[in-house]
Amino acid sequence: MDQIVIAVFLIAALFALFAAGLWIGLGLLACGWIAMELFTSRPVGDAMVTTIWGSSSSWTLTALPMFIWMGEILFRTKLSEDMFRGLAPWMTRIPGRLLHTNVIGCTIFAAVSGSSAATCATIGKMTIPELRSRNYPEDLIVGTLAGAGTLGLLIPPSLIMIVYGVAAEVSIAKLFIAGVFPGILLGALFMGYIIVWSLLNRDKIPEPTERYSFTQKLWASRHLLPTVGLILAVLGSIYTGIATATEAAGLGVVGALIVAWAQGSLNWKTFVDSLLGATRLSCMIALILAGAAFLTLAMGFTGLPRHLADWIDKMEFSHGALIVVLMIFYIVLGCFLDGISMVVLTMAVVLPMIERLGIDLIWFGIFIVLVVEMAQITPPVGFNLFVLQGMTGHQITYIAKTALPLFLLMCLAVALIYFVPGLVTWLPSQMIGR
Repeated sequence: MDQIVIAVFLIAALFALFAAGLWIGLGLLACGWIAMELFTSRPVGDAMVTTIWGSSSSWTLTALPMFIWMGEILFRTKLSEDMFRGLAPWMTRIPGRLLHTNVIGCTIFAAVSGSSAATCATIGKMTIPELRSRNYPEDLIVGTLAGAGTLGLLIPPSLIMIVYGVAAEVSIAKLFIAGVFPGILLGALFMGYIIVWSLLNRDKIPEPTERYSFTQKLWASRHLLPTVGLILAVLGSIYTGIATATEAAGLGVVGALIVAWAQGSLNWKTFVDSLLGATRLSCMIALILAGAAFLTLAMGFTGLPRHLADWIDKMEFSHGALIVVLMIFYIVLGCFLDGISMVVLTMAVVLPMIERLGIDLIWFGIFIVLVVEMAQITPPVGFNLFVLQGMTGHQITYIAKTALPLFLLMCLAVALIYFVPGLVTWLPSQMIGR
């Protein structure tokens, strides 16, 4: 009973701090301090300093600001415009036509970004005006972009995967590679939805205004070469064992600078803006990670994770039942917290349960990313909803409604990777070297 009282008190304190407007990282630190001060005999000061330093000095975490910087550089280039010009000619004969550029564009940009919001914003700033000018259905334009934008978290490199890899102490390179097939699967499900909807509503999809020969399509594809080259450089170096995730991140930054220079987008202002943008986001994430690390330590001293794991043992949950419970838990939590906060806040409690049931941590990492993706399009705190609200002028509730079918497809993707775990685990098992 004492543990239940402690848990309820700390949860209430945490949400009270967030409701008061305190930054998430500082809120986590404050909640950890309350837990250690009230419910343990361990001195708080030295524990806090040691934990914050330890969480901030991890070499693995250096990949995080590098991938963020790479995405910031590419966000300021003409990459989305070139991608649209390269993809559009191939879409004219597929049911749904140019609506597929939302999904394929997000899939490609996700492979060089790592951020869901950046993917959604970058592709949206090009496709929304183009699709509107051709009179495509507004709800399909917004809904498919909201859903496909979440692929920025799943397709490597992914910021969430880096955070999870550090928290769970698993290989980030293997997590990156594990996300490839599920990312392609989710993109295929989204495209399948567009195709089925278009076949059922033929009169709502505009007829193509231009016809392209095969040679013209190939020539237009030259616009995709910078993106494809960068993807091969980053993911290929990881998969072949040539580079670690951190080294590949450095390679990605150099590649992004080259792409920006080749497109004429690289100048002093672009360079400084991208560096400042990456610094702001990296500092925010670092503060959240430091706060979560200290809260994790405090939770350990109170004994809550161990008692919760024992309770799960007594409940005798099967693998499937636990996954369903966790999926519902993360979907609800995602209504109030951003993805990174969800991961770092819950790992101390969730990981002991997962390890006790013998669930593969690489597989569980991809599961976590999928459910965090769902949180990106669930109100009231859905980052992609905010991005699209600013770009389209629609209310958050309207955007969330248009994205609902894609949310359900994400649930289907979770079921598929549960029943066919090889979709996640096979490719990492084939990695060369590290």
